[in-house]
Amino acid sequence: MAKQNILKVGLVQQTCTNNREENVAKSIAGIRDCVAKGAELVVLQELHTGIYFCQAEDVDMFDLAESIPGPSTEEFGAIAKELGIVLVTSLFEKRAPGIYHNTAVVLEKDGSIAGTYRKMHIPDDPAYYEKFYFTPGDLGFEPIETSVGTLGVLVCWDQWYPEGARMMAMAGADMLIYPTAIGYEMADTQDEKDRQRNAWIISQRGHAVANGLPVISVNRTGFEKDFSGVTDGIQFWGNSFVVGPQGEFLYEASNDNEENIVVEVDLQRSEDVRRIWPFFRDRRIDAYGDLTKRFRK
Repeated sequence: MAKQNILKVGLVQQTCTNNREENVAKSIAGIRDCVAKGAELVVLQELHTGIYFCQAEDVDMFDLAESIPGPSTEEFGAIAKELGIVLVTSLFEKRAPGIYHNTAVVLEKDGSIAGTYRKMHIPDDPAYYEKFYFTPGDLGFEPIETSVGTLGVLVCWDQWYPEGARMMAMAGADMLIYPTAIGYEMADTQDEKDRQRNAWIISQRGHAVANGLPVISVNRTGFEKDFSGVTDGIQFWGNSFVVGPQGEFLYEASNDNEENIVVEVDLQRSEDVRRIWPFFRDRRIDAYGDLTKRFRK
């Protein structure tokens, strides 16, 4: 599809509760607000229809999952069609009994599903017990073609892996998009919290620089208690941001406020930057075979 140079991208950074209807209504209100500000593409945060249920292992939480296509794709597809936008959602997918995925769904301007991405890297850390819930993705790192460009959609933990970003870039992505749910362990010191948040930002800015692409990262905000009572819960750190292909900040949201943000992204800059920083030209593809090994030593 023909590319446009300037794309107005909306980001919806929100809090979430156990009430699905309220969460969905808040997301839709955020979408409408972004569109009123001119957004043509809107990105929602990871698992935006509910709480971050992976804080503990509980089989009842599988009841939150839904089919794709299903209720959420119908509801958000209708909004995409009504407003004439491309919309990136993030859902808990029930694929089959015992097989569940953390899945991003991209909806076209006509409300149809342009494509899906199933989260490839699945963490298993205190308060982030995702391996209990999510089967690793099996759709690969394939960008999704839309009317506003080719979207390299990944999800949260994928943010830490340069391989995923590179694979999307090598397949022709115009931008990298990361719906996210990440926050602080409440017992950590402020210094440790700052180090973690800054590392998260630096890693994604690095993907932008290494691949000459803009990066859009949308994180949730607010405190969510651990429903099992084992930990002190998670304070999601917000800080949704957009950077250009040299890692330059185009916008950085607050840590603890809900925000509906619209940012202008110049897609032509990727071409300009890759001409002066030709990293793809200089890659030694003849020497990288060992990257498919777990460890070399």
